Amino acid sequence: MTVKTFFLLLPSADVFQILDALDSRADAYEYTARHLAGTQDSGDDFREPEECRDANEAVGIAKHFRDVATATRSQIDNQ
Repeated sequence: MTVKTFFLLLPSADVFQILDALDSRADAYEYTARHLAGTQDSGDDFREPEECRDANEAVGIAKHFRDVATATRSQIDNQ
């Protein structure tokens, strides 16, 4: 499978909004993994789990969001 790469020029405020959104999505799926594994904290009671098959899928999705955010931050640091 060929992966297409994009180079985007965005204002820094927009990039940091995207990073915030990626972190929020990762948090949501990390919560879902804990919820499905039965290990969520009592402070998590107000959250709703995301739709996915099982805790492993939730972990994988969260990792993907974290990886994208990490790659983006790395590119920012290298500029």
